[in-house]
Amino acid sequence: MIEIMLDWISKSQYPLFLAPMARFTDTVFRQLCKKQGADVMVTEFVQADAIIRGDDRLWETVDFTESQRPMGVQIFGSEPTNMAEASKRIVQKIKPDFIDINCGCPADRITSMNAGSSLLKDPATLGKIIASVVSAVPNTPVTLKIRIGWDDRSINAHEIGAIAESEGAQMLTIHGRTKAQGYQGDANWPVITAVASNLKIPVIGNGSIASAEDVLKIKNETNCAGVMIGRAALGYPWIFRDIKYSLRTGKMPKPISLPERWRTIIDYTEKVMLRSYSKERHLDIKWMRPKVIALTKELPGSRKIRTELGKVIQIDDLRKLADLHIQHFSEHNYFKSRNQK
Repeated sequence: MIEIMLDWISKSQYPLFLAPMARFTDTVFRQLCKKQGADVMVTEFVQADAIIRGDDRLWETVDFTESQRPMGVQIFGSEPTNMAEASKRIVQKIKPDFIDINCGCPADRITSMNAGSSLLKDPATLGKIIASVVSAVPNTPVTLKIRIGWDDRSINAHEIGAIAESEGAQMLTIHGRTKAQGYQGDANWPVITAVASNLKIPVIGNGSIASAEDVLKIKNETNCAGVMIGRAALGYPWIFRDIKYSLRTGKMPKPISLPERWRTIIDYTEKVMLRSYSKERHLDIKWMRPKVIALTKELPGSRKIRTELGKVIQIDDLRKLADLHIQHFSEHNYFKSRNQK
């Protein structure tokens, strides 16, 4: 019988995970989400082979602060021995709370390496990877993130879940879409629910979660031990605050004011720039536009903001844009037009 070492799941009322999203969930964004109520963090994924080659840039990707714990590092790869060795090096160097194996990324550049969601088509190799990593880091929990299958004709989350449990994985996160779906269409929550009902290890549900109401429904209607939130947090990191408040009171909190949202966006931008090793990046924030665009997606008039962000070069330009936007939208108009994108 597996001894579950994830004590932070049982200690939380209903743990909220921030999903690992490449190029977006850096340590500054994770800290922002932690402040808003996210319980568990997972780094952007790193390639096991690159860790073994000694690519020092990857250590910046998996860097985290003590306040962000419980914190997992997500790795991907296709070779059991290399996945095990990379996990061992990560545990020795930064001591994460768990190692998460990525078997869900649908990007072609990842699946072409026989990694990510392509492992769903090769359960035997996936089982060997899990067993190797578990053996390599016996005192660190190993978890797994998957999709429900490669496509609609090969949904095998039940089989993969059983393999994960039998090989020693401590937790399974299921994104309720297939690789073929990418991020289109609705997540298949009946499959997630069925798998969660059949496993002894905790199952975390992921996909199509956009509000506190969605989480309350999942909590009441499934056996999921918690939820993982991804894209909804990029545009609205306060979703964790809303969920926590709703779980506690059954009501929704007062919306975040427009000035506060802009203060957060500017503060986030400044902190990311300060962490950059490139002197040019300290002055020019064009490279930050995708991150800022993600954070402004849920603001009123966001289409126009995206256009204006194309002209932003320095942090002062961003401050001016924020001031103009706040002046344009009074508090009344802001809340009235939140859905007018």
